[in-house]
Amino acid sequence: MKKQTHQFSYIIYGGIEELGDIDRLLLQQARELTSVSYAPYSRFHVASVAQLANGEIIKGTNQENASFPVGICAERSLLATAGVMFPNEIIETMAISYLPEEGKSNHPISPCGMCRQALVEYESRVQHPIRMILSGMEGPVYLIQTAKDLLPLAFDSENLQ
Repeated sequence: MKKQTHQFSYIIYGGIEELGDIDRLLLQQARELTSVSYAPYSRFHVASVAQLANGEIIKGTNQENASFPVGICAERSLLATAGVMFPNEIIETMAISYLPEEGKSNHPISPCGMCRQALVEYESRVQHPIRMILSGMEGPVYLIQTAKDLLPLAFDSENLQ
């Protein structure tokens, strides 16, 4: 028997004001973008904003559907936009924020499992990590250096060999 441990480090900022200019801009835009997400069922609005290596900024929001499996999360919405508009372009940094219609938005949340898988696949596709900024509408901000840290033992193309 052998025991393995997986751990990762991330940075916790006290608030948006502690971020650098670009990171602060991305997070502020993600916070504002929650207002255009389509979440009539969960009433949990999520938005993501990313800066690409070519300097472009792209956005995504959750888009729900009465047939629940048809909806898409903000992170995968953004990845689809990147894949269509800027094929194989590196995503340098992605900021994610949320706004529930009831309750507080004062702590970071992380992407769901399906989005984690999609983010890791995108990192693999372009051979570059995605820096992630996670935060609510206020409060602490998490900075994670690569989406892969959020999904240890990810299923990837090597598993298909």
